[in-house]
Amino acid sequence: MMDDWTTLGYLVAAVLFILGLKRLSRPRTAVRGNQFGAAGMLIAVMVTLADNAILSFEWIIGGLVLGAAVGALLAVRVQMTAMPELVALFNGFGGGASVLVAAASFIEAADLATGTTRLSAAAALASLIGAVTLTGSLIAFGKLQEALRWSGFPGMRVVSAAGAVAAAVFGTLMVVDAGNALWLWLLIAVGAVLGVMVVSPIGGADMPVVIALLNSLSGMAAVAAGFVLDNSLLIIAGSLVGASGLILTQIMCVAMNRSLPAVMFSPAPSGDGGPSADDVYAGKVRSTSPDDVAMLLESAERVAIVPGYGLAVAQAQHAVRDLARRLEDRGAEVVFGIHPVAGRMPGHMNVLLAEAEISYERLVEMDDINPTFEQTDVTIVIGANDVVNPVARTDPASPIAGMPILDVDKSDVVVIIKRSLSPGFAGIPNPLFAADNSLMLFGDGREAVVEVTKALQQI
Repeated sequence: MMDDWTTLGYLVAAVLFILGLKRLSRPRTAVRGNQFGAAGMLIAVMVTLADNAILSFEWIIGGLVLGAAVGALLAVRVQMTAMPELVALFNGFGGGASVLVAAASFIEAADLATGTTRLSAAAALASLIGAVTLTGSLIAFGKLQEALRWSGFPGMRVVSAAGAVAAAVFGTLMVVDAGNALWLWLLIAVGAVLGVMVVSPIGGADMPVVIALLNSLSGMAAVAAGFVLDNSLLIIAGSLVGASGLILTQIMCVAMNRSLPAVMFSPAPSGDGGPSADDVYAGKVRSTSPDDVAMLLESAERVAIVPGYGLAVAQAQHAVRDLARRLEDRGAEVVFGIHPVAGRMPGHMNVLLAEAEISYERLVEMDDINPTFEQTDVTIVIGANDVVNPVARTDPASPIAGMPILDVDKSDVVVIIKRSLSPGFAGIPNPLFAADNSLMLFGDGREAVVEVTKALQQI
């Protein structure tokens, strides 16, 4: 009878996971989707604990209290601008948990001489993938925090290839010599080194892809851990995470016009050899003031706002919301153009704007908003660079050649709010800043938007 209730509980949890994942694909239903996923996980944990009465609940309760405290602290303290770093850590924690589960089960089976080929193979996969995910995510966290600038050493790819061969050897030995835990520890160590070796050379511009891929790897590690524990729900949940992460990785690669092998194993695009900033900007950049921008907006019927990572750094989302509301009070139509890789992780801009209570209906994806820029009176670009660089359409030799961009240059007037003319991740100048229909409003993103809103109120 208990097995029947366990199966039913797992089925309900699996359905909630699937429904939650479906709802996470739309901003309007994302909150409900998150709640479905959390409810499914609660049911899964409760059913699993009830099905294992021999467990020591003192340690489990202690872990729940500690985890809840850490989660509550993160929820209160971590700013929305730091969400990419937090997601990277979560990916790493998922991988680390899979390593611990696989290692404990493998060692127990070895001590009791109850190991099987299936358990050993699954433990090897969970340990390897989990270790790679753990250290790779920590490196991604450091790069996103801009606290880690190390990109490796000459010959690192050769060392990584040797590490992959060593991992295959140690994994095989785990299966062949299942009673020897040495191979497990060697495999975990090699996996940890591989995570560092693979992620370190990858540039900051490719971090959205890396985060999505690491998320997928954490799911794959969970699948392997599910086979280790013979737990069907863990296999289902890990499969959902792994598959969705791979799909998102592919979406990010398409948005950047780069293949996954190019992201993982090729040098980051370089702007060396192209036109210099002096050639692009000399005598052509026109600066403006908040008062002049307010005058433009006062007569605009349609305004598009394009956020970038600079908006996140300046924490300008609430100021942008106030400007949008002021424009709407004057009868203007206001929309937000969202590029898939704007920011430091997939959906970063959506999350920031949603936090400022900006209506989901006004967040328009790139493919939908691009045909409308020709009918847009004023487009305001805040902290975005490469995702609005027209060179992607015009220069086949550019590092961003072929990358889909937001066609903001087709608007009647483009106002770019930026601290300086510094390049984006691609390291190349942006001709948009010097275009005839462009104006540069130099300054901090939040302060500049606040000043424009004040000036608009006084007209």
